[in-house]
Amino acid sequence: MRYWLFKSEPSTWSWEDQRAKGDAGEEWDGVRNYQARNFMREMAVGDRGFFYHSQSEKAVVGLVEVIAQAHPDSTTEDKRWECVDIKALRSVETPVTLDAIKADERLAEMILVRNSRLSVQPVTEAEWRIVCEMAGVTPM
Repeated sequence: MRYWLFKSEPSTWSWEDQRAKGDAGEEWDGVRNYQARNFMREMAVGDRGFFYHSQSEKAVVGLVEVIAQAHPDSTTEDKRWECVDIKALRSVETPVTLDAIKADERLAEMILVRNSRLSVQPVTEAEWRIVCEMAGVTPM
């Protein structure tokens, strides 16, 4: 199993929107960055991820699971763009802010710290466990 971080502006697609989709989940569509697309191509069903609110909140707010491997993005006819489907697993007890992540020296190499603009990014298993601990949830 691998771990990921999915960033979304809450005004566009919020954690509550994701949770409302239930077990059916939702496409992580609209990504138009080659590196982020390539990361989605690496994902497998069952991989886990953080759902991260960008913009003003800048915090991990939930845990998600990849439920469909990369496939054509339904929001475009351009065959270059693909996406995965994810479903919400659970909300975190305590949102983990970008400032808190940056303040923890164990997370200094996390891509979120070094490239906070990338909308889909890998998370190491160690980073997954640390952020889950900070969020008050048991790593799944």
